Amino acid sequence: MSRWQWVVRLLARRMWFRAALFCLFAVVLALAGALIGHAISYQFAARIGAKSVDHILNVLASSMLAVTTFSLTAMVSAYSAATSNITPRAVQLLIDDTTAQNALATFLGSFLFAIVGIIALSTGAYGDTGRVILYIGTIVVIVVIVVTFLRWIEHIARFGRVSDTIDRVEKAATGATGTMAQPPLFGTRASPSMPDGATMVHHEKIGRVTHIDVTALGELAEDIGVAVNVLALPGSRVDPARPVGWTATSLDDAQQRRFRNAFTLAHGRAFDQDPRFGLVVLSEIASRALSPAVNDPGTAIRVLESGTRVLSAIIEHDADDDALPDGVTLPPVTFAELLTDLYRPIARDGAAMIEVAIGLQKSLAAVAAITPAARPECRREAADAHARAQEALSSAADRTALERVYHRYWTAD
Repeated sequence: MSRWQWVVRLLARRMWFRAALFCLFAVVLALAGALIGHAISYQFAARIGAKSVDHILNVLASSMLAVTTFSLTAMVSAYSAATSNITPRAVQLLIDDTTAQNALATFLGSFLFAIVGIIALSTGAYGDTGRVILYIGTIVVIVVIVVTFLRWIEHIARFGRVSDTIDRVEKAATGATGTMAQPPLFGTRASPSMPDGATMVHHEKIGRVTHIDVTALGELAEDIGVAVNVLALPGSRVDPARPVGWTATSLDDAQQRRFRNAFTLAHGRAFDQDPRFGLVVLSEIASRALSPAVNDPGTAIRVLESGTRVLSAIIEHDADDDALPDGVTLPPVTFAELLTDLYRPIARDGAAMIEVAIGLQKSLAAVAAITPAARPECRREAADAHARAQEALSSAADRTALERVYHRYWTAD
């Protein structure tokens, strides 16, 4: 995906974008009667009773303003609840929710449609036949409002709840798996071997990589005749002291600028191309649930189940060799980093809860069963979680139960 495609995709997710489109459509629909009303016969206009549109628009304007305010209040409340009770990193997924955006855009656009229609009627721009177009448009808008409102009532019942947010994070993390150019690396990543005379490219800004335009990097590699090697994957922290990549030849200022411009930076991480971020957010949800103030081990177990499915998708993902242009190399994500992102905080905060400790061992065993290559890293993470829990558990019976589960899955190694 090129940089401009990425920008357009982000623009389409903005809450105001859908609202602006629907408002524009509403204004065009409201004014259509004044432009094409002459095509309707007077007898037809009198027969369908288009003169009643004045009262309908007044009702629509007053009710839609209230419904829009209510919907916006409900959305803000859901964002605040997610920030306080789940994790602030998950709020962006709620903001990007298409059902909520469509509801707000529909209600706001309907209000604007009614206002424009009332203003146009007061100026006499429609005439008797032009009212027919406005009348039909009003009926269409009412049908859209009813359908949207019914969907919104069903949707808002679970919007922003813990289970709903976990599902959203899991879906985002699983979707980001499809952008991985390489499968995860089992074992330790070797340090890159850079020849003498290699040029390290540093970014001038400080932030997190949210998108890499590999097409632009491929064009740069073709122009300079050597491979372009990326060091900073999406989600990585970038600053002037950390290189984003390197090449085996010298680059002039313009070429280094092209290299840097291929990286889109933001103040925070994004889900789209960063599956590790999804795992981090899942672990944050579990840690919040395991805090003494919440004390909800069931949510932590639910997170472990979601994280297991995400790791399974990452392991089983078939990387597309054609996804990268010729001359562009990206480092793989190490599997040990993925396990640490998800399990380490849960093992730390849930060490004193036997149900969480056992659930963690079962989750790691399930991941290890997918491929033999994953078992060494899973065993190390399981041993760490086991040691933490044995130290934190106060009941001898709980320690014995955990020991039995641990040996069931890992004594064969």
